[in-house]
Amino acid sequence: MFELALILAAFGGGILGALIGALPAFIFTGFVGLIGMGVIASGGPATILTDVTFGALLGPHIAFAGGVAAAAFAANKKGSLESGLDIVTPLKKTNDISVLFVGGIFGIVGYMINAVYVELALKTDTVALTVFTSAIIARLVFGRAGLFAIFAPKNAEVAAAVDNPKPSIFPDSKTLAFVAFYSLGLGLVISYLVDLTQIDVLGFVISAATLIFVQMGFDLPATHHITLVAGYATIATGNIYIGALFAVISGVLGEIAGKTFNSNADTFIDPPATSIFILSFIVFLFM
Repeated sequence: MFELALILAAFGGGILGALIGALPAFIFTGFVGLIGMGVIASGGPATILTDVTFGALLGPHIAFAGGVAAAAFAANKKGSLESGLDIVTPLKKTNDISVLFVGGIFGIVGYMINAVYVELALKTDTVALTVFTSAIIARLVFGRAGLFAIFAPKNAEVAAAVDNPKPSIFPDSKTLAFVAFYSLGLGLVISYLVDLTQIDVLGFVISAATLIFVQMGFDLPATHHITLVAGYATIATGNIYIGALFAVISGVLGEIAGKTFNSNADTFIDPPATSIFILSFIVFLFM
């Protein structure tokens, strides 16, 4: 099930995710995925899309997950990062080999977990489920807040400095309506394009690439869970309206997952990955 070369490559991929940061690594997943689709469109092999974009170098279960775990370790165990929720900052700033080593180990963990899920033929997006699983492990190992992040500041002074000491773990109705509306828009256009091209990850790689604007500091939402689930549902049913419906559900579910897992947390659990593995399970099993 496991190959030594891939284990070593995954270690390197995890180090990359830690070195440049989880989000920058994921943005590269998007851009390299776009190149991979271009190669396929020109009649070339799918290697760049399958083995590079979703493999040991840039696979989210390896590079992104390695970066997430390294950030949790750097913040909560080494004190060299302000927050374990910070997946934007490249961890080169820590100048700490142990931080990169943790990233590498979680790269291997991601490779092995995904291999097991694939071997078990789980009816879900195994990469997304692995990203979620890896983040759970990182939280339990490196975090102090517990799985659902019921985080208590160490002292009253810290508590007083928090603007909202009891932030909601559930999004408000106005936010949910806003998310549902833009998810519908994205679902309609991506479902149409996926139906046209029959490439289910088309929207995913575009969405991942747009996160470069988040890295630049702009306030944009992650949308890859919306567009990927729309693609899955459209391919499974051949119906773009069902694709759009799943896009809306995925957008709302991702928003709820983000509030539930990350509102008071000191490590990051990826809401889009949570939404993708849950809804892809429904699509793959019942459609």
